[in-house]
Amino acid sequence: MARKISLRAFHESVMAKLQSLASSDKANPSKLGVQIGSQFWLVNLSDISEALPIPKLTPVPLAQSWFCGVANFRGNLYSIVDFSHFLGGIPTQFGVDCRLLLVHQKFSVNCGIVVSRMLGLRNPEKMQRVEIDGEAPLWVAAEYHDETGRRWQELNMQVLTGHAQFLNVGLS
Repeated sequence: MARKISLRAFHESVMAKLQSLASSDKANPSKLGVQIGSQFWLVNLSDISEALPIPKLTPVPLAQSWFCGVANFRGNLYSIVDFSHFLGGIPTQFGVDCRLLLVHQKFSVNCGIVVSRMLGLRNPEKMQRVEIDGEAPLWVAAEYHDETGRRWQELNMQVLTGHAQFLNVGLS
C-alpha cells in the first residue's frame, strides 16, 4: 500500500536530501542554483530552511512594489520579496516553476524570496571565478561563469537580510 506523504514533509525531505548531498562531499561544495528573473544565482543551502511553491499571499498596503506581502507558515508570518523586482527587474510572473526560498532562522528575519525557478545543485569550483563588477550590490559574494559562459552570482544572505534597502519595505 502506498504511503501518503504531506506536501510539507515532501519539501522538508527534499531540502534535507539537498543539504545532505551538499555537506557529504566537502571536496565538491555545492550550492543551490536558481533563476531570478533573467539572472542566475547560487544560494548556500545552509542559508535557507525550505523551498516551497508560492503560497497564498496577503498584500500589505503602502509597501514597496517588490514586497509581495506576507504568508503564514506553521503559525509564523513571513515577509515575501520578489527578488527580481527588488533588483530592478520586472515583477516575477508566478507560475508552476516559481518557488519561495524561506530564509534560515539564523538570520533572525522571517522572510521568503521568490525565485523564477530552481535549477538544482551547482558546484562553483567547477566554474571560473571572475572579478565582481564594481557596481554589484554588497550582497553579491562572488561571480562565476560556467562552462557555457553563463554568469552566476553568489548570494550573501547575511548581507542581504541586514541591508537597509532590503529591510525598508514601506513607501517613503
